[in-house]
Amino acid sequence: MAARVLRRLPRVKPFNRLQVILQHLKMSKQTDSTAEVLLEKRGGAGIITLNRPKALNALNFSMIQQIYPQIKTWEKDPETFLIIIKGTGGKAFCAGGDIKAITDAGKAGSRLAQDFFRAEYSLNNAIGTCKKPYVALIDGITMGGGAGLSVHGHFRVATEKTVFAMPETGIGLFPDVGGGYFLPRLSGKMGCFLALTGFRLKGRDVLKAGIATHFVDCEKLPALEKDLIALKSPSTENIADLLNSYHAKSKVDQEKEFVLDEHTEKINSIFSANSVEEIVKKLKQDGSPFAVKQLETLNKMSPTSLKITLRQLREGASMSLQDVLRMEYRLSQACLKGHDFYEGVRAVLIDKDQSPKWRPAALEEVTDEFVDNCFKPLGSNDLKL
Repeated sequence: MAARVLRRLPRVKPFNRLQVILQHLKMSKQTDSTAEVLLEKRGGAGIITLNRPKALNALNFSMIQQIYPQIKTWEKDPETFLIIIKGTGGKAFCAGGDIKAITDAGKAGSRLAQDFFRAEYSLNNAIGTCKKPYVALIDGITMGGGAGLSVHGHFRVATEKTVFAMPETGIGLFPDVGGGYFLPRLSGKMGCFLALTGFRLKGRDVLKAGIATHFVDCEKLPALEKDLIALKSPSTENIADLLNSYHAKSKVDQEKEFVLDEHTEKINSIFSANSVEEIVKKLKQDGSPFAVKQLETLNKMSPTSLKITLRQLREGASMSLQDVLRMEYRLSQACLKGHDFYEGVRAVLIDKDQSPKWRPAALEEVTDEFVDNCFKPLGSNDLKL
C-alpha cells in the first residue's frame, strides 16, 4: 500500500504544480491582454485600462471586483502618486454598466442584481473619496456607468471623440452612479435637462457643460499619458499644470459655440418646474422647435423613470455623495422590482424595436405614493459605505 502511494507521488506533484501555475495565471490576469480590465503600475502611476472593446468597454461585475481593491491598494501605496483610467478600442471610454446581465439576474431572482449595484456604487464612492489624484481619459462614448468611473475623480479629460450622456430614463432606470450628486451641481438646470432627456454632449461641449475638466486632442492622449507617468512624485497641482498645458495647446473646435448656448435660458426656466407634468406643460407652451424636440424625447421615456429622476436630482442637490449613493441604491432595488426597467432593456438592447410599453404609460398615472415608496430606506439591506 505505502509503496503504491509513493509510486503515485511523482505523478501527483507535477499536476499540483500545474494547478498552482494556473491559479497564479488567473490571479495575474490583469496584465493579460485578453483580460476585461488591465491593472498595471508604470512609473508613479497606477493605470486602469477597460478592455472590452467589442462591448464598448461596458462595466461588468468582475471588472468592478478587480478595480475596487486595486484603487484601495494604490491609495495606500506611497510609491503611487496618481491613478489613470482609460478604455481600449478607440470607440468608447465606457458605454455604461452591463445592464443586460443585471436584468437577466433580476428576472432569475439572482443576487447579482443586488450585488452589482452595491459593488458599482461602492466603486463610485471609492473614486469620489480617493486621496490620490485620479485622471479619467474619457475618449469616445462615456455614458451611464462610464460617467460613474470618471466624473467623481479629480480630472476628466475629454477629446473631440467624447460622447457623454445619461440615457437611463429611456430604459426604465434613472441616472444613477452618483448622477443625483453631480448632475444638480452643473450650471443652472443643465443637469436636470441632461438627466430627463438623455441629451448627448459631444467633444468640447462636454467641457463647456462642466462634465470634463480639460479638453485634449485625441491624437495627443498617448503623449499626455507618457508625460503623466514620467512625473516625479507629483502633487495634484503638478498634474493639473501638465493637463492645463495640454489643454491650452488644443485647437480642435476651439471657436465652436456651446451646442446648448442659445437654449440655456429656456432650459433654466422650463426645467426649474416642480414636477415633470409642469415641465411638459411649459415645453408645450413654449412651442419653439427646441421645446417640441424635447417634448418628443420626454414622451418616449418611462414616465416612472422621469418622476423618480426629477426627485432624485432635487434631493441629491443638498446631499453628500455617500447619501446620494445610498438613495440611488434604494431606487435601483425599486426598479428591479418594477416593470419598466426590464421592458426598457428589452426594447432598446435586446429586441431593439425601440417601442417600449411602459406601465404606467402616462405621467399622471405614476402616483406620488408610488414614487415615495421607491425612496424608502431598506433597513439592514441599505447600502453601507
